[in-house]
Amino acid sequence: MSDYDFDLFTIGAGSGGVRASRVSAAHGAKVAIAEEHRVGGTCVIRGCVPKKMLVYGAHFAEDLDDCARFGWEIGEKRFDWPTLRDNVLADVDRLNDAYTDTLESHGVEIFHERAEITGPHEITLASGKVVTAKYILIATGARPRLPTCQGAEHGITSNEAFHLDKLPKRIIIAGGGYIANEFAGIFNEFGCKVTLVNRGDQLLRGYDEAVRDRLLQISMTKGIEFKFNTIFENVEPCEDGGFLVKMSDNEEERVDQVMWAVGRVPNTEGLGLENAGIELGENGAIAVDRFSKTNVDHIYAVGDVTDRIQLTPVAIREGQAFADTVFGDGEPVAVEHDCVPSAVFSHPPIASVGMTEGQAKNALGSVKVYLSDFRPMKNVLAGRNERSLMKMICESDNGRIVGIHMIAPEAPEMMQAAAIAVKAGLTKADFDATVAIHPTMAEELVLMR
Repeated sequence: MSDYDFDLFTIGAGSGGVRASRVSAAHGAKVAIAEEHRVGGTCVIRGCVPKKMLVYGAHFAEDLDDCARFGWEIGEKRFDWPTLRDNVLADVDRLNDAYTDTLESHGVEIFHERAEITGPHEITLASGKVVTAKYILIATGARPRLPTCQGAEHGITSNEAFHLDKLPKRIIIAGGGYIANEFAGIFNEFGCKVTLVNRGDQLLRGYDEAVRDRLLQISMTKGIEFKFNTIFENVEPCEDGGFLVKMSDNEEERVDQVMWAVGRVPNTEGLGLENAGIELGENGAIAVDRFSKTNVDHIYAVGDVTDRIQLTPVAIREGQAFADTVFGDGEPVAVEHDCVPSAVFSHPPIASVGMTEGQAKNALGSVKVYLSDFRPMKNVLAGRNERSLMKMICESDNGRIVGIHMIAPEAPEMMQAAAIAVKAGLTKADFDATVAIHPTMAEELVLMR
């Protein structure tokens, strides 16, 4: 008989926590998981999954405009926000049930309440129930950061964006990262007047400069307004509805909605981490080693709460690696956090893997850069002037590809396969030796000269 109630107790049922718990149970561990909200976490409930559905809905705005050039005749187009909103939320309910069924089918006991570490190997639930576990895994994710300006409580975050009663006629979005740009594109395609306000002087810090500049150019052409080097000073409700927003450039704007997309904060408060003596990083994230272990031997953490790379597939891999390391029969498994592909589901989307041109020059010195700047065939026939850009960065000496960056329709779909090649260390010559699939946008990857 074990000295503990459970072999593993996981706090947080998001992507990383669910994967770790399910796989640990499959390895034969007795597992419990606590979740105070809904099973599925940020990605499934209020993040990338419902957001991608909104992105799909937004794409129809341009498709319906373009279809006439392809011979289609349609009546006057009209968008009904409640229909899309309710259908998306219904699918979120389905996914919540599916994640719950997955855990239960693997024998994982679910506690639908908050949990706190109250002693060595001890967890106390909100109901007062106390349980013990040989290992504790923290997978509580992160939440949207709120600014410190006066009236910040009057704005929404990405959490609330999926539940709006109606679309705002005019919205200001604060931020310059992927969430800000994605929702700017979504609201703009739905017919809202969008202004994106960034306290810095550039969008999408960390992405390649050429791709960032192309998105800015296209977004402005689509009607999105941008303010850089600007901060919010006050958000004040108006008596007849909406808000008056005062900014550091001495301008005032009357809007229907303010949205904060200024980063995310690891969820470490109220977990009893101080009781366990767990070390935190400067940003409040849980500090872990390459095997996701904290400074306390029996406590681990995965996903956004560690703030290594805040991406769902990374959290899933970390959860899998934890389970295989602690409860599997093989060697310890560590997740490699280099060369991780990513995407921004803007309009059009961006996808990236590896080093940017600037990063490559700093790290390698001499590099070779290949570009393809073209107008997709669909845009040509539709009469749309929007151009795509693909960029490949290679080591000068051996031609090894160290980065690929693109902004184009379906860029994330193309990048998934390209990322395998970059991760594998293939060269420009390997791409050149591959026959193109014609006519496609992806063929540009093997035709760049």
